[in-house]
Amino acid sequence: MSSTGKKVLVTGGAGYVGSVVAAHLLDAGHQVTILDDVTTGHSQGVPAGADFVQGRIQDAVRVLDPSYDAVLHFAASSQVGESVVNPEKYWRNNVGGTTDLLTAMRDVGVRTLVFSSTAAVYGEPRTVPITEDAPASPTNPYGASKLAVDHMITGECAAHGLAAVSLRYFNVAGSYGPYGERHDPETHLIPLVLQVALGKRESISVYGDDYPTPDGTCVRDYIHVADLAEAHLLALAHARTGEHLICNLGNGNGFSVREVIETVRRVTGHPIPETVAPRRGGDPAVLVASAERARTRLGWKPARTDLTSIVRDAWDFELRKENGQ
Repeated sequence: MSSTGKKVLVTGGAGYVGSVVAAHLLDAGHQVTILDDVTTGHSQGVPAGADFVQGRIQDAVRVLDPSYDAVLHFAASSQVGESVVNPEKYWRNNVGGTTDLLTAMRDVGVRTLVFSSTAAVYGEPRTVPITEDAPASPTNPYGASKLAVDHMITGECAAHGLAAVSLRYFNVAGSYGPYGERHDPETHLIPLVLQVALGKRESISVYGDDYPTPDGTCVRDYIHVADLAEAHLLALAHARTGEHLICNLGNGNGFSVREVIETVRRVTGHPIPETVAPRRGGDPAVLVASAERARTRLGWKPARTDLTSIVRDAWDFELRKENGQ
């Protein structure tokens, strides 16, 4: 570990985003311990060089000690649809689990936190691009649980001097070397389209082609997972005692569902049959982030903003999985 490296606990560090952030932390000279129960994470996601503790977020109490400098918190239940039919799981895991984590941090004097939040806290936006000052009005228990945690963190900073940064993600995609998406079930558009290219699905469903967008399909802000990871390292460096900084992370421009499909066709060389299906309830036409605060406060600027690069990296990872890597 370098002289400037920190000792950090990464909760949920065997999952998609957590594993990429853990790898970046190690590359930067930090000492990393991963806490993950691998119910949705994967042992393949634990980077070489990280210490690994298998357990739930409530087990942070037996991992943390005063030698730790910070926690990066990714452990959460994160399926929107599941949260609607099983909301109690989301309150228990996301809110209850974070309550226990904050208590454990307070008890041993670990006073820096970077929290993995979500654009789902905003619900259906009134204006686009979405800034951090937009009304928070989540439309599902998943988004509501993340917003509740943000409120908890604000109180912890004010009352107990926590230094915290919440990063609200938009659509994360791509891969970083051997680390990428291994969701089951998969719900994200880019890996779903790539499954069609691999012959694992017959077609991709386009939910509505009559939105008020240039090609009639929904527009979303896609951010490369490596750019996202770099924002977490900057957040770790910029956290200030008693302050809860909230930053959106996105590219600031959007790509439509049809643009994603066409990019996958071009990158993979495979035909991607489409099936137009009815709109899904609660799908806004456009979700695009303003990441200006992350740029000005953290010095963050995404470097992998073109959709082709994002899709190509995601495709490379899918091929790795097909080869058993």
